[in-house]
Amino acid sequence: MTVARLSISVLARTVSPLVELVKTFRTLLAAAAAVFAAAILTRPEARADSVADFYRGKELTVIVGYGPGGGYDVFARLLARHLGKYMPGNPNVMVQNMPGAGSLRATNYLYNLAPKDGTTIGVLARDMPLLGLLDENPAVQFDPRRFTWLGSSSNFSNDAYVLIVRKDAPVKSIEDARRPGGPDLLLGGTAEGATGGDVPKILRDALGLHIKQVLGYRDTAAIFLAMERGEVMGRTIDLSGTRSTRPGWLKPDSDFRLLVAFGRRTRHPDFPDVPTARELATSDANRALIEFTEMPLLTMARPFAAPPGIPADRAAALRTAFMAAHRDPQYIAEAATVGVEVSPVSADELTRSLDRMAAAPPQILDYARKLLAGEKRN
Repeated sequence: MTVARLSISVLARTVSPLVELVKTFRTLLAAAAAVFAAAILTRPEARADSVADFYRGKELTVIVGYGPGGGYDVFARLLARHLGKYMPGNPNVMVQNMPGAGSLRATNYLYNLAPKDGTTIGVLARDMPLLGLLDENPAVQFDPRRFTWLGSSSNFSNDAYVLIVRKDAPVKSIEDARRPGGPDLLLGGTAEGATGGDVPKILRDALGLHIKQVLGYRDTAAIFLAMERGEVMGRTIDLSGTRSTRPGWLKPDSDFRLLVAFGRRTRHPDFPDVPTARELATSDANRALIEFTEMPLLTMARPFAAPPGIPADRAAALRTAFMAAHRDPQYIAEAATVGVEVSPVSADELTRSLDRMAAAPPQILDYARKLLAGEKRN
């Protein structure tokens, strides 16, 4: 072998490992760069930028399961005026009313048809989660445990679900409403499964009140009109909703009066003469029934949710913005002006309440199923 060939051979043996080393180094460097880039992209700031980029210039829709003018509509429009400033990207927020079947139509839409990208949320009837848990109604097309819950605008701590009637109704007192052979109290409501349709049945069964119902009214405004015309003698409704839409009805000299406060552990301080449903229960079993059926009021009086399956970072942004809006001084001032009580509940609290409802004693759940099916308890 010549000297030249030997030198080349030696050089080749020397350079080859160096080339492999350089290749290995480049591979490691590329892997490190990828890990670094992933870390940067998953930092909270990067995720926030991504959420802001998504929402910037978009429209966020709030679906309301009832028509304009009712309590749910008031809360939805109040939130819509403040939610956007707390959302990354500051999207425009609009309200869309979708009445029907006591908000069941809107609930099914939100769960099955609404975009699952974080651009649509909704406020549902407080009975909808229980209706879904019982899974008895074939029209129910949702599982409440899979919604992306944002929270509730109220826990009813300063509110009540009241039985309000005309002063010229044949029933003048609780004693009248309970008297054997006494007159029936004709109440208006929207639909089976809605709070206004179910609470009168609970008052009938647990308190022994003579109540009949006329269901099928489109929304709160239609029921109020029916009461003013004398088509029905009264209805059950949240106190704050009445204050915001018919404040004159709560004055001592009005043509209406309150008979019972549901969804209260104690009497409402503004109406100390109005007994609670718990006080009027005819037995311990009936009191337990009332406490169970009051649970949706006490933890999810105005529940807001997004569809299931939206991206986790957008769900987190919606939940954070929801709670922040309820702490906004301007929001609080506006709520006071329209007469609604705000006591926000977080998504975690609402979810825990759903778990407690699902774990209720079988006999209570069985009664609730019969109640929602329209059956009368023996």
